Amino acid sequence: MKNNFFCREPGFYRRLWKLSLPMILQNLITFSLGLIDTFMVSQLGNEEMAAVTTANVPVFLLLSIVFGVQSGLGILVSQYWGKGDTDNINRAIGVAALIGSGITLALAVVFALFPVQVMDLLSNRHDLSLLGAPYLRVIGFSYVFNMLSSIYASAQRSVENPTFGMKLFGFSTLVNTGLNYLLIFGHGGFPALGVAGAAIATLLARISEFVICAVYAVHSKTVPFKLSCLLRPGLAMARRFVKYASPVVLNEAAWGLGNSLLTVILGYTDNSVEMLAANAVMGNLNRLFLVVCFGLGAATAVIVGKAIGEGQARAQVQALSQALLRFTILVGAGLAVVSLLLVPLLFVPVVFPLFKLFGQSAAIATALAVTGFASIPLHACGISAITGVLRAGGDVTWSTVLDLAPQWLAGLPLTALAALVLKTGCWPIAIAMQVESILKVPICIWRINSGRWINDVTKGSAL
Repeated sequence: MKNNFFCREPGFYRRLWKLSLPMILQNLITFSLGLIDTFMVSQLGNEEMAAVTTANVPVFLLLSIVFGVQSGLGILVSQYWGKGDTDNINRAIGVAALIGSGITLALAVVFALFPVQVMDLLSNRHDLSLLGAPYLRVIGFSYVFNMLSSIYASAQRSVENPTFGMKLFGFSTLVNTGLNYLLIFGHGGFPALGVAGAAIATLLARISEFVICAVYAVHSKTVPFKLSCLLRPGLAMARRFVKYASPVVLNEAAWGLGNSLLTVILGYTDNSVEMLAANAVMGNLNRLFLVVCFGLGAATAVIVGKAIGEGQARAQVQALSQALLRFTILVGAGLAVVSLLLVPLLFVPVVFPLFKLFGQSAAIATALAVTGFASIPLHACGISAITGVLRAGGDVTWSTVLDLAPQWLAGLPLTALAALVLKTGCWPIAIAMQVESILKVPICIWRINSGRWINDVTKGSAL
């Protein structure tokens, strides 16, 4: 087989899109919720939006842990699925649920007990801490339920049932949006709770997700529900999860912390309210354009993991991974062109005013838009290589190094230097925020081409 993405077997790209599209729609739904939240809170004012942005800094750490646990679980489940081993899939879900819910619950309790103190660490504006504290006090508990539902949705995705997550999060987004409308502004006889209403709406939506997952699990035919395996997964599975999944969890937690520190850096600038408001809007818009890349990356993990679990030759797995990586980069380049064209045509004249971004905050948002959209192909490469190929191959050490070293050794220091020491304009700051993606690309390509990342993580897994 030629090592070229144009020369795959018949039906390959149809299968890729069949797996990717539900995940793209799921991510689109999830990220749209963040944009809807931001839009509704922005109607309260720039300070309220900046307060919620600051409160979401530690929440983003929780979200990163959720993603880490479900990604780590996907490494095991996709390969067990290749072997048809549903008992061990249940055991892996059990370990992930216990570890994930324990971590998120501990952090949620800290946020509930010390919301103002936590927020005071994140910006130089105590008034923003007081505004955002009611949001942070509640929102953490929503991620306990979101952890459990995301774990189950990840398992279903890894057994080639990606439509479940799309439907699940689509429903919860509708619930969340409706409750936002009622609780933020006080419609329908409900009290106008402002930012606290946004948090309560999210908590109720996440609880609904969990209930749906519990009912679906009991009736699932794809992965039959086995309570004994879930509740007693065994030490062997726990050790295997710790070996292959815990580095991914730590990776995502550290990456989430680094990404949160970027927001903290913006929160300590002289024009912090404008910076935070612009970053809140553009952060959500950037993620909307990356949903295709996230979907392709998730599909890559399933396809590569299953190929390894089936026992395909290393040369076949290598050619498969290279084809998927090239295809994702090509799609990312197309998205970059479209999004950059929309900056002067749609975002500056229409979208930014809708979010109450004017003057300085609009100029900052424009800089973030241009640099962020131009970097989409770089992000596409990193997503497909790290969260798709390398993790599916059990190469958790290298995937962690590739994800964290450029961020912590280059991106964060350069952004802090530009924003807090040199106090440059918004363009150098926006460019510095994209440096990590530039550095990842050549190293990711080199590691995948080496072929040394391919590992069967299920060996010796008879339990």
